[in-house]
Amino acid sequence: MTEVKTYSNLMKEIQSGRFVLTGELEPERTANIEPTVNEAIELRKYCIAANITDNPKSTVCLSSLAGSYLTQEKSGLEIVYQLTCRDQNRMGLGAAILGAASLGLKNILALTGDHNACGDMPASKPVFDYDSTHLIQLVREMADKRSIEGLPLDEDCPNIEIHVGGAANPNASPMEPEIMHIQRKAMAGVEFLQTQVVYDIEIAEPFLKEIREKTGVPVLLGIFPMSGYGVAKGFDELVPGVSVPKDLLAKFKAVKKGGLGKKEKKEAYRKLNVDFYVPMLKELKKKNLVAGCHIMAVHYPKIFPPLMEALDLQPRE
Repeated sequence: MTEVKTYSNLMKEIQSGRFVLTGELEPERTANIEPTVNEAIELRKYCIAANITDNPKSTVCLSSLAGSYLTQEKSGLEIVYQLTCRDQNRMGLGAAILGAASLGLKNILALTGDHNACGDMPASKPVFDYDSTHLIQLVREMADKRSIEGLPLDEDCPNIEIHVGGAANPNASPMEPEIMHIQRKAMAGVEFLQTQVVYDIEIAEPFLKEIREKTGVPVLLGIFPMSGYGVAKGFDELVPGVSVPKDLLAKFKAVKKGGLGKKEKKEAYRKLNVDFYVPMLKELKKKNLVAGCHIMAVHYPKIFPPLMEALDLQPRE
């Protein structure tokens, strides 16, 4: 029987069968990592790990590798280093994985990446030498075979103790090509999946059943709690492939226009998020379709306590 090697707290938590929470952090166009570190310290009370994004939406931000290392070192929260194929060829990706291992990072989320035309430097040249499946395969080759596309690592190179995750899109229509894509990721060696934001259990449930039956890869369902009507409206209009349900958007708008005080308005937004997401998460958890939840509440750590309370989860510290 093949020994299952576990390097990270995230994978230990997933393998334990406990309901896992991960968060998301977005360093911005700055050399100052301290705001991200402070947010990570807050998330440490609730999450086993948090992603550091890699030029999200093709916008230029602080290096994901530097951000991942500095945030993990300064906050004590384990980081999932997002790595996209958009900006580097296979040589650069291999070097980044070696760099991540040398810096003590234990998790990589392998992503193809949004096209450059979608971002703030549309004249930049896209790379896409690899896609996310090939990147997953490269991480596993380096960790399991100690080579990069057949080129052996130096004898004095420590073992590459890194787990690799991938993304999944429940909103894909038709669903079948996305499931086939996930099957290819599973064959390449993906160890966990984080989904794109999904709002509808009628969409999520059949998708998750297909993943369970055809791959068995543990899935963390992606949700996007919204701190206000402006955030909700922006997400609905600017994020391709995802739409905030019209009735939910209308409820957020009603809170904004309802004449509430600042404190009451914040509480009303928190309640809308909890009332919307928790029933779906509880149902999917009861049916053993998810290993946990990836909560993309960037700059909104205040949503974690009411979500956790409603899900009957205890803070970590």
